[in-house]
Amino acid sequence: MKARTHKQDDLYIVYDADRVRHPGANLFDPEYWEKQNAVTGKARGRGCAWFLDTDFGAAVLKQYLRGGWAARVSRDRYVFSGFERTRPVMEFRMLEKLGGEELPVPQPLAAMCRRDGGFYSGWILTQRIPCVEPLAEQVAAREGDREIWRAVGACIRRFHRFGLVHADLNARNILVDEAGVIHLIDFDRSRISPGNERAFEANLLRLRRSLEKIWPESFGTDLESCWFQLGEGYAAGGRKP
Repeated sequence: MKARTHKQDDLYIVYDADRVRHPGANLFDPEYWEKQNAVTGKARGRGCAWFLDTDFGAAVLKQYLRGGWAARVSRDRYVFSGFERTRPVMEFRMLEKLGGEELPVPQPLAAMCRRDGGFYSGWILTQRIPCVEPLAEQVAAREGDREIWRAVGACIRRFHRFGLVHADLNARNILVDEAGVIHLIDFDRSRISPGNERAFEANLLRLRRSLEKIWPESFGTDLESCWFQLGEGYAAGGRKP
């Protein structure tokens, strides 16, 4: 991977020069991709994310949007304090770092922020991991699959061993592929804090709460069994296979 930067007027783009040959604002414009018939779908959730079929491979385009009370002030604008401190550039750098450690994350392709005085708006393009579904959409099928839950725990532990504190570890940000391999996504506002056991525990509690919200009532207390298996995988150390 060759990370490069491109600055033009109020735009700042960081990109992988091995994959993206011509960085520009058009890469972050959904209408541009629609005109190319390259939009293959759209993700559900609070933010906007488009699935794309591009000449540099399957990709996901995400726009940074606010939620909750902050959205009443501005839906897509953030306070500017330097290009390298913007959310899209920081997430690109984080993915670059995690991928360099061979952790299961999508490859960053490009990120852009557009400055407007003391504010900015941002987007990021990442590789789309093939043949995956969010854990949240696999609960019904995987509820009795002990190995998947252990694999989820082991995967999370690998990130924690590196010191990664995920800002929003929930069942939609954990992806499972057809072979049962686990990936994590959405590293916006995540940070590296080695040995921060309190933060790691908070990560796990956040995941537990997200599972409780989506767990089918018909499964009764089976969540406890699955959570136990997840804990077993986590305790095993999450070493690289």
